[in-house]
Amino acid sequence: MTAPSPVAPTARPVVELAGVSKTYQDVAALRDTDLVIHRGELLAIVGPSGSGKSTMLNIMGTLDRPSAGLVRIDGHDVDRLSDRELSALRAGTIGFVFQQFHLAFGVPALDSVADGLLYSGRPRGERRRLAERALRRVGLGHRLYHEPHQLSGGEKQRVAIARAVLGDPPLLLADEPTGALDSRSGAVVIELLHELHEAGTTVVVITHDRDIAASLPREVRLKDGRVEHDSALARGDNSPVRVPEEAVR
Repeated sequence: MTAPSPVAPTARPVVELAGVSKTYQDVAALRDTDLVIHRGELLAIVGPSGSGKSTMLNIMGTLDRPSAGLVRIDGHDVDRLSDRELSALRAGTIGFVFQQFHLAFGVPALDSVADGLLYSGRPRGERRRLAERALRRVGLGHRLYHEPHQLSGGEKQRVAIARAVLGDPPLLLADEPTGALDSRSGAVVIELLHELHEAGTTVVVITHDRDIAASLPREVRLKDGRVEHDSALARGDNSPVRVPEEAVR
């Protein structure tokens, strides 16, 4: 399959990793990794189990901090932020989609999505109105009051995506979003991610599926905690970030 042409990115990166390493006890999960993701990109980070994909996801999502190196998310140096500031950045900038749908039993789709704004200070009626808009955006306007057991796997994942994009975050991190789905439902989810990207969201798909990775405009391959290949660098249309001295610890 031939990958589509990439969308022209804007000048300001939404993700910058420079010289990033992460070590858990004696295990190096990431090793001196550079990666730049510009606004408007759609890309796959691909690699086998143990390659460092989950660690990179956690660092890009500010769920974990690196052992060394520089991480900037939407222009913010993560190392300089307090835990409260980091939580605010995550809430306003990043949407997460996981392989498991994390939908509460007995809770209708509308409320599952609206609960994503539970701590936003918005009244219940506004939360539900925004949730309905998000569900219609992913093609589930006819499933607003269906509970998880009444939804197919693909529909559950679309509910999860609606929850992730509820606040219109500029960055969407999708971790194995088709891993629990059959091929037909998986294709629908990938098509939806394309649509979100075309509407302006930067979408990063973490996957072990080489076919999915090859179908996206940019492919970053990890192996043993290092970037083995980056199709953007191979084309010459991306460049690594310079690591400031203070980022090397």
